[in-house]
Amino acid sequence: MVNWVSLTIPFSYLGILVGSLATFSSLYRKRKAAKSSTLEPWFGPHLQRDIYLSLLHIEPEPGKEKSPAVPDGVLKAALLQRAVEDIRRILEVRNAKQALSNLLQRGSVGDDIWQRFLRAEKEIEAELRDVVEEANALQSGWGQTIFQSANEMHHNAILREKLNAIQAQGKSDREWWQHEKASIQSRFMKELEDGEKVNTKPATTLAGDKIGSDEDTVLVESGGPAASGDVNSTKGGTAKRRKGKK
Repeated sequence: MVNWVSLTIPFSYLGILVGSLATFSSLYRKRKAAKSSTLEPWFGPHLQRDIYLSLLHIEPEPGKEKSPAVPDGVLKAALLQRAVEDIRRILEVRNAKQALSNLLQRGSVGDDIWQRFLRAEKEIEAELRDVVEEANALQSGWGQTIFQSANEMHHNAILREKLNAIQAQGKSDREWWQHEKASIQSRFMKELEDGEKVNTKPATTLAGDKIGSDEDTVLVESGGPAASGDVNSTKGGTAKRRKGKK
C-alpha cells in the first residue's frame, strides 16, 4: 500500500522548486525587457518614416472637417524614400553583425550592445513588413518591387556622393598644381637671374683690368718728354767726350 503521507514531502519540495524557478524566470524576463527598453537605440530617428506618416495622417485645418487630400504621387515618393532609408539600415546591420558577433565572443563588447543590435534587427523586420503593406495599399503588387527600386536609388546616391567627392578633390588638386607651378616658375626665374649675374662678373673684371692698363700706358707716355731729354743729354755728353779725345 502506498504511503501518501510520506510522498507529500518530495512532491511539496518539487512544487516549491518549480514555482521558484517559474517566478525567477518571469522576473528575469521582465527585468531584461525593461533593461532593453531603456537601452539607447542602435539607429537614430527615422525621419523618412515620420514624414510619410505625417503626410498619411495629416490633420484638417482649423474650422474644416476634412483634411486636405495628399496626392498619391507624393505619398509614393515619401514611401520610396522611407524604403531607401530602410535599405541603408539593412546593409549597415548585415555588415556589422559578423564583426559584432566576433567581438562578443572575445569579450570585447558587453551584452548590452548585443541586445541593442538584436532589437535593431527586430525593428527593421517590422519596418520592412510595414513598408510592404503600405506599398500594396497604395498600388496593388508594388510591395514586391518597392525595395528593388529603393536599392537602385541607394546605389545611385552612393555613386553620386563618390563623384562629388572626386570632383571636389580634383578642384583642390588643380589649385595645388597652380600654386606649385607658380612656385616652380619663380624658382626657375630666380636661378636664371643668379646665373646671369655670375656670368657678368668676369666680363666686368676684365674690362676693369683693361681700363687700368690703358691708364698705366697713358701715365708712361705722359712722362715721355722728360725721358727723351735725359736720353738727349746722355747722347750729348758722349759726343763731347769723343771730341775731347780727338
